[in-house]
Amino acid sequence: MPQRKHAAAAAFQFLSRFPVKMQLDFVPRLLRESVVYYPLVGAAIGLFVWLVGALSGALLPAFPAAVLTLTVWVWLTGGLHLDGWMDTADGLLSHRNRERMLEIMKDSRVGAMGVIACVLLLMMKASLIADFVARGNWVYGALLVLPMIWSRWFMVYAMSAWPNARGEDGLAVLFKGLGERKEVQRARSAAIGLTLIAGVVTIAAVWLFKPDMVIADAIVSGFGSLPWWLYPVTAVIILPAACYLIGRFVATRISARLGGLTGDTYGAMNELLEVALLIVLSVLQGLFWL
Repeated sequence: MPQRKHAAAAAFQFLSRFPVKMQLDFVPRLLRESVVYYPLVGAAIGLFVWLVGALSGALLPAFPAAVLTLTVWVWLTGGLHLDGWMDTADGLLSHRNRERMLEIMKDSRVGAMGVIACVLLLMMKASLIADFVARGNWVYGALLVLPMIWSRWFMVYAMSAWPNARGEDGLAVLFKGLGERKEVQRARSAAIGLTLIAGVVTIAAVWLFKPDMVIADAIVSGFGSLPWWLYPVTAVIILPAACYLIGRFVATRISARLGGLTGDTYGAMNELLEVALLIVLSVLQGLFWL
């Protein structure tokens, strides 16, 4: 039990700014054991972001509420994944050879491509949150935790499925040999469990209000109303599949260029998958006239 407690605390300290006060020695073994709790950290961040969005959306117009919500979101992560996103953009968009790209990514300074990529990413996130706020569908808010759960699970999967581009150097090497993928399987089980909980909570919340859900006439005409539970069930099924497919495609492309993945690319993929899955949720909302 103490070992699991330390692993969970390490995950929250490493990936978030939640006040987990525990003195830990971040040795490779503890870091590997902590990855099991990455989806849980994502769920906690997602829940907090949902609450902030719901409260700010009730007091402010959609876009200011979205910016405030995004500010809290970035603060909760400490900008850790955004840093990886910017470094990865600087390296991959430099169009240099492999060795030079890795050098650029290791440089603590942020270049023009990193700044541009960061601005565009934050704009996209803010617009997607604003869309959710404008629709006023916070009864479906539990579904917002799904992108943050599965993006962090994919980081765990990527650590085990692709080689370290820097060999025995860099942050990624600390996660080398994830217990012959036992931690990956446990992290996936945790992500599935948290997803099911989010789905049940959403269905229970919707059941209390039972809003009318009618599919867009441009998609299906003449079929009438759809069951009120269909949107959350569809989201629970589609988002994990979309995360896996998009994540594998992106990770494979990055690995082909760098000869593997790095700590920066793990963070970059987390940011990319969060946006991609928020887009999927937005599209599903549009289909169901929410």
